[in-house]
Amino acid sequence: MKALRVILASQSPRRRELLTLVGIPHEVRPMDIDESYLAGEHPRAHCDRLAREKAALVARDEFDAVVIGSDTIVVVDGDVLGKPRDDAHAVEMLSRLSGRSHAVMTAVAVQWRGVERSAVEEVGVTFHPLTPDEIHAYVRTREPMDKAGAYGIQGFGATIVERVDGDYFAVMGLPLQRMVRLMAQLGVTYRFGALTGTP
Repeated sequence: MKALRVILASQSPRRRELLTLVGIPHEVRPMDIDESYLAGEHPRAHCDRLAREKAALVARDEFDAVVIGSDTIVVVDGDVLGKPRDDAHAVEMLSRLSGRSHAVMTAVAVQWRGVERSAVEEVGVTFHPLTPDEIHAYVRTREPMDKAGAYGIQGFGATIVERVDGDYFAVMGLPLQRMVRLMAQLGVTYRFGALTGTP
């Protein structure tokens, strides 16, 4: 058994925080990929593909490292809400999510020594009803501006979420238990901070 290098193919500070939370030392190597939808592509398949593409780009040059890619999308009424373009777009998204439930889908892909495993964790999130004043005040914090669906559950946004049905960490951006299970399928063992692999 040997200790393994871990590379996160993402620039998300939330994903870095989550790996650190569970004691996994890692390097960060964000990948810039085309995130456009393919014709007829379902949202679930879309985020899974992006997570796999991010991991694959790093893994091709890092055969012995465990590479993690991830992608998160917010879906309501079958529509995907990405990151807001501007304040008005953020207000529009939050108004749409106010007082109702939506789905958060986070894909995680793990590659090690030429083998890949991926999965999508889907979580239901319900917002409290929000007044226009509350929505504008939240947007003024700037927290919504770099997040899918225009909110972050781990920050000020924690006060507008009424209920989470599923993996809270998936809503943050990285489903940790699912990630560890995928690693195990590749022969990578996580033991509460220690990560070892059997080729």
